[in-house]
Amino acid sequence: MDSKTLSSRLRELVKFLATVKGDLANVTGPPSLLAPSSVVEVGHCWAQRPSVFSAPAREPSPEKRSLLVLRWFLIALRSQLYIGVPDSASASASGSKKTASIRKPLNAFLGELFLASWSDEATKSKTELVAEQVSHHPPITAMHVVDRAHGVRADGYARVEMTFNGNVNIRQVGHATLHVDRYDEDHLIPLPDVKVRGFVSGCLYPEITGTYHLVSSAGFVTELRFWGEGMLRGKKNSFDGRIYRRDDPAKTSIYQVEGVWSEGWTVRDSVTGELLESYKVDAAENEPVPMDILPIEEQDPWESRKAWRSVLHGLTVGDMRMVVEEKSKIEQAQRQMRASEAARGKTWEPLLFRSQSGEAHEVFHRLSKGIMGWDLQQEKTKGVWKVDDARMANLQRPFRAGLTPFGY
Repeated sequence: MDSKTLSSRLRELVKFLATVKGDLANVTGPPSLLAPSSVVEVGHCWAQRPSVFSAPAREPSPEKRSLLVLRWFLIALRSQLYIGVPDSASASASGSKKTASIRKPLNAFLGELFLASWSDEATKSKTELVAEQVSHHPPITAMHVVDRAHGVRADGYARVEMTFNGNVNIRQVGHATLHVDRYDEDHLIPLPDVKVRGFVSGCLYPEITGTYHLVSSAGFVTELRFWGEGMLRGKKNSFDGRIYRRDDPAKTSIYQVEGVWSEGWTVRDSVTGELLESYKVDAAENEPVPMDILPIEEQDPWESRKAWRSVLHGLTVGDMRMVVEEKSKIEQAQRQMRASEAARGKTWEPLLFRSQSGEAHEVFHRLSKGIMGWDLQQEKTKGVWKVDDARMANLQRPFRAGLTPFGY
C-alpha cells in the first residue's frame, strides 16, 4: 500500500473513530488496517526468545534476576505493541520497520485459542504458550507461558479498554506474574497503557507513557518511566529505569537502564558506572527463534489460525471483499451461539483458564503492597484468571467435540 493511499485510509479511520462513543475494544475498523493475526497471538512476545525467558533460573544473584526479568519485559515490548510490523533484523535492515504503520489485530472470539512453542538448543530452553479468549464482553485474554525444563512460568490476563480523542488510548486492565521454581521467587509484571499516535503523519505507532513498577519477592523493585515524542527529550518510545532494594528508604539505585524500547538501550552498574550491556533490538543475535505450531489441517477448529484462515488469507493477498465476507461468517455464528446459550440458560465456560476471587491472589497482594500504581480491579476482569494445570496436562484434540466456532 503506498503512503498516499494509507494516509487517505487513516483519515477515513479518524472520521470513523470520531463517531464511535465509549469503548472501542470490540469495534472493528476498516479491513485494510487489520493485522493478519488475532489478539490471542499477542502473548507470543513473552515466549519467542526461550533463552531470555529462562535466564532468571540460571542466575544465582537475586538482584541480577530482577535485571533479567526487566530485560525479558523490555525485549517483548516491540513485538507486543508494534503489531503487524515485521519482527526481524532483516525487515529493519530494509527500512520497512521505520516506515510501516502498525495495524489492529483481529478481535478474538469467545473461546479462541492459540498454542505454540519455541526451542533454543544453545540453552536447552523450550517455551510453550497457550492463550485463550476467556470473555468477549468485555474482551479479556488470558495467557500462560512455561519452560518446564528450567521451572519458569508466566501467567497473565488483560482486559483492553480503548477510547479515541485524537489518539487511540489503550488501557490494559490486568497484569502478569513470573515464577522461578529454583528460587521459589515471584515477579509482578505490569501491562502498560498505550497511546496510538501518528494519524496526522499517516504512520501509526505506539507510545507508552507513565511510570510502572516490576516487583520481586526477593526484595527488589524496578521503576520504569516512559515518555515519547514532544515530551522531555522528545524521541518516541523513550524510557529510563532503575532497580533498588525495596527496604531501602532512599531507593538507592543498583542498576540503571535507559534508551528507546523499540530500538535499544544500555544497562549500567549504578555504583561503578560500568556499562553492563548495550542491547540492540535489531541485532541478528537478538532475533526471535522460529515458532513451532501445528499445520493448519492438524489444528482444532477453535485454534486461531484455523478459525480465521480465510480472513488471514484475504488480508495476506489484499482481498478486502474476502476479508469482510469471511469475517462476517464467524461473527454472525458467534452471535447466534450466544443467543442459543441465553435461550437454554447456559453460560460459556473457558477451556483452559479459570476465574478466581481477587482475595485469593496472594502473590499480587503481597508484592503490590505499598507500591504506587498497582490496583487489581478484579471487578473489571471478571476476577483473576489462572490456567487450569490439570486441564492443560490432559488437553486433547478435539477440544470441544461436536462444536466449532461456527456452531454445532
